[in-house]
Amino acid sequence: MSLAAPDALIQGTNLSKRFGSFVAVDGIDFRVEPGEAFGFLGPNGAGKTSTMRMIGCVSKPTGGELRILGMDPAVDGSRIRARLGVVPQEDSLDSELTVLDNLVIYGRYFDLPHAEIRRRTEELLEFMQLADRRNDLVDPLSGGMKRRLTIGRALINQPDLLLLDEPTTGLDPQARHLLWDRFYRLKRDGVTMVLTTHYMEEAEQLCDRLVIMDAGRIVAEGSPRELVTRYATREVVEMRFTTPEERDRALPRLSEFGERVEALTDRVLVYTQDAGKVVSLVGDDGLKPESVYERRGTLEDVFLILTGRTLED
Repeated sequence: MSLAAPDALIQGTNLSKRFGSFVAVDGIDFRVEPGEAFGFLGPNGAGKTSTMRMIGCVSKPTGGELRILGMDPAVDGSRIRARLGVVPQEDSLDSELTVLDNLVIYGRYFDLPHAEIRRRTEELLEFMQLADRRNDLVDPLSGGMKRRLTIGRALINQPDLLLLDEPTTGLDPQARHLLWDRFYRLKRDGVTMVLTTHYMEEAEQLCDRLVIMDAGRIVAEGSPRELVTRYATREVVEMRFTTPEERDRALPRLSEFGERVEALTDRVLVYTQDAGKVVSLVGDDGLKPESVYERRGTLEDVFLILTGRTLED
């Protein structure tokens, strides 16, 4: 008997994926509610993509239970895939076709009426800000435009679930922010999104709720702000020292100034509720860091505290 809650669009229970002796996903539990943006946050190799491939019905779970749209992927894979929009890590566009034709031809895979494909194509060209490039070939387009076209193509069947695997990796900041705006609009319109990312800012911007993965396991779950409140501190002071020796000499004193101190290769992080107070104490104590930077706590701090490494490691 299924353990999935009746209102969950996706639910994984003790879900695992193994490749021989390698455990990619190690008995995770999660659920995705209708209309939410749900994220899997973690570094490369954490198990995010393996999880997304199981959700996308292209990889069978090794163990546990997975229900998508109330169905079993092992039995109803084709029915589930027809209701998904999938944006893979790598663009799989037909580079020899135009922007318009990439959308039209993809729409035919879903047996949509020709007139309906045309209508949706026009809407998506406008929504993804590609209307003026409709007759351009794909190959010369920028990376950001190709990504927008890939996302537009994933929306042609008006999916119940939109799966986004590292949707902005490799894009420049301007292209990334443009895509965030498109995702925000989709979320506002009630589209349920599941995304993987190793960009903590992306997770904070887009996710209503997320899990942090490390080595195939879920180490924390909650909204971005809940996770920061639970595991990190409101503010962080970052300090860089001229030499490792100066840093090491300062660590004992810095440990007295904050709630927690993390010494990284290139900087020292002091976790505190009052960054201004820590900066004053550093000055009064005669410590002389090369630079001092005050900021708020982030999901990357949560990940560092939980796993002992940064998301880029």
